[in-house]
Amino acid sequence: MYNEKITQVVAALIREGNKFMICQRPKHKTRGLLWEFVGGKVEPGESKEEALKRECREELGVEIKVNGVFTEVTHKYPDLLIHLTLFNAEITEGEPKLLEHNDIKLITPEEIPKYDFCPADRDILKLIKETYGR
Repeated sequence: MYNEKITQVVAALIREGNKFMICQRPKHKTRGLLWEFVGGKVEPGESKEEALKRECREELGVEIKVNGVFTEVTHKYPDLLIHLTLFNAEITEGEPKLLEHNDIKLITPEEIPKYDFCPADRDILKLIKETYGR
């Protein structure tokens, strides 16, 4: 058995009423055009919260407040092993802009099946449905 390095990834569950924000990955990136939560890799020396704030600034041009962990999952992609921490977060400043993503949407838990998400998000989406669905 080989020892594979786990990449720490953070993402934000940003909710507005009964909807939550999803972002479509750029076409040219791995898993292009799949939907995901805003976020990215934790850089060396950064806390997960710092990484999430930086990613939201870089990808959406917004400032956020991080309100604790919603859930965590580990997922193995063909090219990468990730540990994803999804934080509850709220936008404190700015309007989301398409700085990185192809598209941004606010959807209800009931609308989840209409979108093709990154595989690592599947268990998270099930939990969102159970927690916030009607």
